[in-house]
Amino acid sequence: MNVFEEFRDLTGLEQLRALIKAGRRPPIGETLGFTLVEVDPGRAVFAGTPGPNVYNPLGSIHGGYAAALLDSACGCATHSKLNAAQAYTTLELKIAYHKAMTDQTGEVRATGTLLSIGRRVAFAEAKLTDAAGKLYASATSTLLVFERG
Repeated sequence: MNVFEEFRDLTGLEQLRALIKAGRRPPIGETLGFTLVEVDPGRAVFAGTPGPNVYNPLGSIHGGYAAALLDSACGCATHSKLNAAQAYTTLELKIAYHKAMTDQTGEVRATGTLLSIGRRVAFAEAKLTDAAGKLYASATSTLLVFERG
């Protein structure tokens, strides 16, 4: 069952806050080991600690790990502004990688911010930083907003 099905009648912000309160995360968070830790209207923060399980053949953290965190942060920043009848999907995600991560990087946080939202399209951005504020990756996202069926 979709983790959000039980929260279907709540607004996006209420859904995300209920998820945090219940200590639950979507399956992608289980798979890659990251969690939604903060949410406010138009803002979402995910935290994770990259390990050897997400290494690429070059011996650093795969770019897909950063991409998943950034996409989640942009998406949930948007999700936090939806009403109970709306949903969204990512149309475009542009990522810039600023510094390589390893299993020694420690916890990283992807902070997503909603830039604007209309009836059909939303724009968001996110930054992936470590505990010292060092920037590892950044992203911009275009998201399609639609009515749920």
